[in-house]
Amino acid sequence: MPPEPSRRPVTHDPDHIPVLLREVVDLLSPEPGQTLIDCTAGLGGHAAAIAGEIGPEGRAVLFDLDPGNLGRAEARVRSVMSPENPGSCRVDAVRDNFARAPGWAGQRGVRADMVLADLGFSSPQVDDPGRGLSFKRAGPLDMRLDPDGPITAGELVNTLPEGDLADIIFRYGEERLARKIASKLVAERSAEPISSTDRLAAIVRSVVPRKPGSIDGATRTFQALRIATNDEIGALEGLLGSITRAGGRLGGEGCWLAPGCRVGIISFHSLEDRPVKRCFSALVQEGHAETVRRGVVTAGDDELASNPRSRSAKLRVIRLGDGAAPGQ
Repeated sequence: MPPEPSRRPVTHDPDHIPVLLREVVDLLSPEPGQTLIDCTAGLGGHAAAIAGEIGPEGRAVLFDLDPGNLGRAEARVRSVMSPENPGSCRVDAVRDNFARAPGWAGQRGVRADMVLADLGFSSPQVDDPGRGLSFKRAGPLDMRLDPDGPITAGELVNTLPEGDLADIIFRYGEERLARKIASKLVAERSAEPISSTDRLAAIVRSVVPRKPGSIDGATRTFQALRIATNDEIGALEGLLGSITRAGGRLGGEGCWLAPGCRVGIISFHSLEDRPVKRCFSALVQEGHAETVRRGVVTAGDDELASNPRSRSAKLRVIRLGDGAAPGQ
């Protein structure tokens, strides 16, 4: 296992605290002139920290579905300079699903030395009641990460057959009362369409009793509908499939990953972490990758105290190729 690099301190933007920032920078091991593909740019916190390492000869490709987030991320990364790197790196901002990042890179001859995907969503998205991502504030039942996406959570709730609705809540929310919830939703929507987050939450809570110390009864159903609305698991599986295929032909024509590429994925629940773990383990077992750090990386006590959202974050990182050091 390669030693952990010693790098200059990573600074935090008080308005945006990316999870596991120090661990991401250390384990992805950015070097001057290298290329990062950030599959989920968010507000640009991770990419900005890496931009300070790759310098003006480096390149950061930012993917995000949210145009507001993408614009802020691009501006943040372009502004990064340091005494060691007195110019910003080249930045490409791409508004698209990260599952299409491999195709974008392959068509342009871009080979990533680092790939990062933070599968969480940004605080402004959660805090904006108009996005409908949270049951803590009343808002329209939308849940789209891409404001121009083809379907809203409200459309799913109000149009899907009861069986399909139950399957979504069970599969993506791992909710044991999925069938009872679906039955209640169908009964309620027949009287009046379910169009707001607070009404959806109230209906689900009427079925799911909350025990002391447990999560809100609506949590799993909201998670399931958000995942289904945005096809989050499908996008992740597409990305992992592209990484797997590239792992066996690094350096080949059209391959989007460079030999020695470090791939880091931050997940927030088991539905995301399980396929990441399976994919990475298979690549290691087949000899196409090595583990940068064994097991899963989680937040330390200091980060947990300053950023409670990091509690669920799990980072896994592998290095593709024959184990060569970064940049070789």
